Amino acid sequence: MTSKPPYTITVKTADYLTKIAETVTRLEYSTGFKRNIKLHRKNRVRSIHSSLAIEGNTLSLDEVTDVIEGKLVAGRQTEVKEVKNAYEAYDKIMTFDPYNVRDFLKAHKLMTDGLVKESGRFRSGDVGVFDGEVLIHAGARPQFVSQLIQGLFDWAKDSELHPVLKGAVVHCEIETIHPFADGNGRMGRLWQTLILAKWNEIFAWIPMESLVYEKRPQYYDALQNAQGSNDSGEFIEFTLSAILNAVEAQTKHQDEHQDKHEVELNEVMLSVLRSLEAASLTRKEIFAALNMSGDTRAFKRHIEPLLSDGYIEMTVPDKPNSKLQRYRLTDKGKAVI
Repeated sequence: MTSKPPYTITVKTADYLTKIAETVTRLEYSTGFKRNIKLHRKNRVRSIHSSLAIEGNTLSLDEVTDVIEGKLVAGRQTEVKEVKNAYEAYDKIMTFDPYNVRDFLKAHKLMTDGLVKESGRFRSGDVGVFDGEVLIHAGARPQFVSQLIQGLFDWAKDSELHPVLKGAVVHCEIETIHPFADGNGRMGRLWQTLILAKWNEIFAWIPMESLVYEKRPQYYDALQNAQGSNDSGEFIEFTLSAILNAVEAQTKHQDEHQDKHEVELNEVMLSVLRSLEAASLTRKEIFAALNMSGDTRAFKRHIEPLLSDGYIEMTVPDKPNSKLQRYRLTDKGKAVI
């Protein structure tokens, strides 16, 4: 049965929403963020590190990076496994339907595989959140979990509430229902990111989780107060402030990058741009047009800076090493030639 979750939209929340929409538009269209694949990867690692650290994973950001890059890390194997699982879940984020329960369970399976007994399944027993021996919050009875999650997703799918607000409500409700024996926090944050990314794909690469990690006492307080009052308004307000801070940080980074590190185009770079004027080309075809050897050193010197500063872009940005990869001019690159 579908029912509207209890929430209040405060004046401050409405203000945050307006600022988020404005800042996201600027980040998307006035900076090179969408094309900055290297930054996307760094942000993805930060998201994973922060979301796991909130739950007590002790691996550092550098160690998480090493795990994702396939390097050996001298840490607890359960923590290493958490990183590998989270990376796989975030890597597939855009393949999930945020309102499909089966996708929700599939994502939980990826996130917790090999770590919990009921991976990819709703819990079969009661669960509670404790502060020492004091019960802070009791999750829904297990026999009602499936129905409650289905009702939440049905409401969210049909609701005309702005996706930024909707994602915060769904996150809060997931934590309140507590559908899994373990991994509820990770799933709540992943699912909010998914709803945001389905609204605007750049959110798949914005590490909102790092802001939540920095303010985790306020995060837990807002969640506890929302659950205690049966109104997610305070949690929505906190979450939107974190989203705004995360988007503003990315915009500031892009502005500084463009001001301080704008590449000075040399003759070879200009030749690369001219070679792409008529059609998109592979790396090999670009260097053939320039009568140059297309080794890794040449690529890093002449093509990577053009990618980073948004003069050219990949035709398959999600898979940089794809055999089908080609490069094409952006509007910025066209303006130069």
